[in-house]
Amino acid sequence: MSGLSATAPAVPRKAEGSRKPRKSKAGWNLLGLLVFLSTGFPVYWMLNTAIKPAKDAIDPDPSLLPTGFTLDNFRRALNIADFWGPVGRSLVVSLTVVVIGIVVGMLAALAISRFAFRGRKVVIVGILAVQMVPLVAMIIPVFLLLNDLGQYDRLTGLIITYLTFILPFTVWTLRGFIVNIPKELEEAAMVDGCSRTTAFIRVVFPLLAPGLVATSVYGFIQAWNEYLYALMLMSQKNQTATVWLGNFTTKHGTEYAPMMAGSTMMAVPIVVLFLLVQRKMAAGLTAGAVKG
Repeated sequence: MSGLSATAPAVPRKAEGSRKPRKSKAGWNLLGLLVFLSTGFPVYWMLNTAIKPAKDAIDPDPSLLPTGFTLDNFRRALNIADFWGPVGRSLVVSLTVVVIGIVVGMLAALAISRFAFRGRKVVIVGILAVQMVPLVAMIIPVFLLLNDLGQYDRLTGLIITYLTFILPFTVWTLRGFIVNIPKELEEAAMVDGCSRTTAFIRVVFPLLAPGLVATSVYGFIQAWNEYLYALMLMSQKNQTATVWLGNFTTKHGTEYAPMMAGSTMMAVPIVVLFLLVQRKMAAGLTAGAVKG
């Protein structure tokens, strides 16, 4: 009897302890659902407006549910101005920025992380300081500089401009990954007969894959979605995809349904890229990007 009485109170305690994690998990699930709805609603509204008749897109009493289905908005978006030209230029600029940014950023991050040189801390502080400068404040200096170099209204000038914005983030993020990779791995490979370059390619580079994917996606999205500098530095003849969306706004008003159709088509490359690398990107954003 004494044994039964001693163990009896433990039963309700265990039940209470098992309920708390369930309530906590339900709360986090509810919070996640609210975040998903708040971030996903603009995408839903874009798709809903893109497939509904143009007259319903400007209805003062809009409906949350689709009121019809039509592809006329996509046809209008393709016919209002040259679509494939701006999209092709945006792809060229974005991919070039990603390739150059990854190569230069990886080498710079390796130098900062693995080698001790005079002014190393100044370089690290400078990388952080550059990211704090508002992009709007540099429009006039960048315009004057590119004009003096003969790079105004050229894709090469736009690529150089985007690299100055993306490289600091790339260097800082990849530095966090390289710092987390023990130097002993490279030293062991060099003891086995590898040169420093071979040790980096065979040991360090595979471990950097998540960070390279994360920074590549970030750089691609930044270059693809950038609007202000593309508008100021490129003429209408060489406009990019984001500037192309401005063709739907005229003195007679804004064609919202075709604009949403154009935005939907522009979002396809980003969505496809994210679906292809989502696992690597998630690992890259959490594995070592916050390492100091």
